[in-house]
Amino acid sequence: MKNMSYLNFDASALEKYVNKNELNEIKPMVNTAKDLLMSGNGVESQMRQWLDLPTNYDKAEFDRIKAAAKNIQANSKVLVVIGIGGSYLGAKMAIDYLHESYFNYLPDDKREFPQILFAGNSISGSYINSLIKIIGNRDFSVNVISKSGTTTEPSIAFRIFHKLLIDKYGVKDANKRIYVTTDAKNGSLRQEVKDNGYESFIIPDGVGGRYSVLTPVGLLPIAVSGVDIEALMNGAAQAQSEFAEKPLEENAALKYAAYRNILYRKGYTNEIFEGYEPNLRYFAEWWKQLAGESEGKDFKGIYPTSAMFSTDLHSLGQYIQQGRRDLMETVIKIQNPPMDIDVPVTGKNGDGIQYLEGKTMNYVNDKAFESVILAHTNGGVPNMIINVKDQTPFTLGYAIYFFEFAIAVSGYLNGINPFNQPGVEDYKQNMFALLGKPGYEDLKAKINKER
Repeated sequence: MKNMSYLNFDASALEKYVNKNELNEIKPMVNTAKDLLMSGNGVESQMRQWLDLPTNYDKAEFDRIKAAAKNIQANSKVLVVIGIGGSYLGAKMAIDYLHESYFNYLPDDKREFPQILFAGNSISGSYINSLIKIIGNRDFSVNVISKSGTTTEPSIAFRIFHKLLIDKYGVKDANKRIYVTTDAKNGSLRQEVKDNGYESFIIPDGVGGRYSVLTPVGLLPIAVSGVDIEALMNGAAQAQSEFAEKPLEENAALKYAAYRNILYRKGYTNEIFEGYEPNLRYFAEWWKQLAGESEGKDFKGIYPTSAMFSTDLHSLGQYIQQGRRDLMETVIKIQNPPMDIDVPVTGKNGDGIQYLEGKTMNYVNDKAFESVILAHTNGGVPNMIINVKDQTPFTLGYAIYFFEFAIAVSGYLNGINPFNQPGVEDYKQNMFALLGKPGYEDLKAKINKER
């Protein structure tokens, strides 16, 4: 591949769908959207602190994160990360991306770093009971993440695991095993930090949840898992420098924003994010929140969904190939997967794969990727390919910034505020009313009347 550095955007499979002149035609709008983002003249500009985060972060707090991670590694077999949405998806995505697929399943005597488990991302009593069972009698710590401290799902989970810590260690020692990531000054968790002396880290005011993976929100759990978070930040810093300076023709993030919006204007309103490595599944989940919350408002926006191949070719492949033609695909392709294995040579052909003997599974996976691109492109589904060099912290940091920058530009390009999420509150208000939260009596009466 020519000029493959850390990430390469490949639009060659779009030739049937995008005319050569269209990139030039949308270029002035892309440049305007980028200028709105970079200058701070766009709406909600106060939420752009993530933009220079890779080079302008609190170095003292960063050192405290690394020290806290070492402390957790030394005294805990499990870290329970409590958060929902951006408060867990970034960390989960990064840990899965940077570790082998069964990292979290290894027994304690086979693992160097703590098991990272997640809670507070649902309201399932069954899930919490299963998680408690997995922890068993092992030593554990908790990292609770919430800007307000009053989000229902993590608040319930924190109460449960706070009690478990006290029951196991007593109040004084339990307090040493609680790490809080929250607002610098306000919110119930900040008050609990003051009251109990928990070690705490700050969610910057100008960083929304879906852009927060490179803040303490993501960095502490990622560091506890054994990842070099300095390399992660250095990769993001490299991307920051490149995407700020390079023109559209040389700028992978701007090209991605441009092409997906050209396709959107042609009626391709659903974007499927796809990968060929199972441990990219949560990369897709992180991307779905980033794209969905940033762009899905004002009754417009590209709908984000995902699939993991070749697995999902056996469930969604038929629809993608011959269903409604409102789909576009964005494929993230790892150029150098960390491991491989040969197809064994048996000299037999009962399973019909003798022709693959001696070839590597990655080779077969590559050919599956090439064949799917060809089939789907010929079948009426435009494909964009994002080639990523490897699964290392530096490259992941670069890729994180690539998607954050591209989606922010894409929001402005589509006349959307990419940094708010007003619709998220609607279900919460109804839930508070139905649960009988004080102050919601009128809404509850209205709901009951409409039922």
